[in-house]
Amino acid sequence: MRRLLLLAILFAPLPAMAQAPAAPQTRPDGRRGETDALLDALKKADSEMAAASFEAKLRESWLRAGAPVAALLLGKGTRNLRNDADDEALDDFDAALVIDPDYMEAFNRRAMARATLGDYRGALADIQEVLKREPRHFGAFQTLSRIAEARQDYTGALRAWEKVLDLAPKLPGGEERLKTLKLKAQGEES
Repeated sequence: MRRLLLLAILFAPLPAMAQAPAAPQTRPDGRRGETDALLDALKKADSEMAAASFEAKLRESWLRAGAPVAALLLGKGTRNLRNDADDEALDDFDAALVIDPDYMEAFNRRAMARATLGDYRGALADIQEVLKREPRHFGAFQTLSRIAEARQDYTGALRAWEKVLDLAPKLPGGEERLKTLKLKAQGEES
């Protein structure tokens, strides 16, 4: 079950939170403009293929936003997660945040690792840090939805997923997941 949750988090579109935090912090390196343009393009994408392209570019931009050594640690941690070395991955993400305490994507990946290890409270704290830095981070909302679903809070998972689709309406597989979560949430309310 834990491995399936990890694979879903790493490879599937992730959900949204019910409320977005304050406005994003600006970055002196000029990436804010690139991120804004890509997020706008993702929201306006006319097909799943176009959305997938913008999603990949956004994730790459977020990875490049950290200090080079922190980005290397992030890559190592991601490989560790994929290879079932969850504790080592968590150590890598922690180290990346020591090097670059404002590295948004390190918080995001650490949230994934914590969720995989069942530390939902820690994962939610990391998601909050991501959303403080970028309230439109659809990946953080995807993780939030997966956490809610793992806890059998299907209404919460649905709300988070609706936020994902608000940010990325054509996200590949997004509508199918929405239908699944609606059915689960209806069963929860019965």
